[in-house]
Parts: sequence; C-alpha cells; structure tokens
Amino acid sequence: MKIVYLLLILATSTSYGWEAKKMDKKQIVEKLTPMQYKVTQEDGTERPFDNEYWDNKREGIYVDIVSGEPLFSSIDKYKSGTGWPSFTKPIKEDALVTKTDRKFFMKRTEVRSKLADSHLGHVFEDGPAPTGLRYCMNSASMRFIPKEELEKEGYGEFASLFEADKK
Repeated sequence: MKIVYLLLILATSTSYGWEAKKMDKKQIVEKLTPMQYKVTQEDGTERPFDNEYWDNKREGIYVDIVSGEPLFSSIDKYKSGTGWPSFTKPIKEDALVTKTDRKFFMKRTEVRSKLADSHLGHVFEDGPAPTGLRYCMNSASMRFIPKEELEKEGYGEFASLFEADKK
C-alpha cells in the first residue's frame, strides 16, 4: 500500500546543507511532471535513450526529485549502454533502500530512496569495478545539480568530491 503522505523526517541541524522537504500527495502531484510521478510514485520506468540524464557527462550530484536527498555522484556514473543513467555506487550507502521486485516474471532488486520512498530504478550485479554493481536509475526520479551550483543549492558538503587534486 502506498503511503499517501510522505513525512520526511530529517533534523534541520544535519551535516548537510540541504533539508528534506515534507510534501503531501497534492504537493507531489503539483511538483512532478507526469513522467516523474509515474516513475517515483507508481514504480514506472522511462524509455531508454530518451531521458534527461542517460548521456549526461557533466560533473555534479543527482538528488531525489521528491525530497532532494543526495543519491549519486557523477564520479560514480558510467556508460552502461542501457540508455539509463548508471552508477557503481550511491553517494552514501544509507540513502537507498532495496526490495525484491518480481514484476515481469523475473526477480530483480528495486532501488528506492530512503526518505521519500521514491522508486529510482534497479541494481544489478553486472557492473564494473570496483563494486561490480550497476545502479540503473530513471532520470525522472532524480534532479542533477552541477558542481558549480552545489554550494548555492545547499549541497556544498559534496563540492570536495570534485576538487582538482582528487584522484
């Protein structure tokens, strides 16, 4: 059963500059495009090679479109050939929840955001080193924040990921 109201609990005094937003169903409907709603709230999937971030090569982070929770970094993004943005790992392990998905007569591991419970995509064990994982995500479930805008958007803590001396 879907939760009608998303009560995102996050203390305002966190180590992050961002703050999860509390939104009820009406606010979610008003904020999201029809595709974003279908993907995040109804466990949908967008078309491969016809979505916003599948070929995005800019540096920055990807956050949950509903709550703003940080999910992935461009540092861990790679070209998987699937037509969806793919990552080797999340920006922080505790940002995601996985569940067994048995739709379409197969067993897959669904990935959801922890705070907003947004459907993000699936994780597979056919990715590259170092993790061997492929987090195959829907662009519609995320918002991209370029590294130049991290501070302005409240995600300044993640700017250090993109420092020139980082290897």
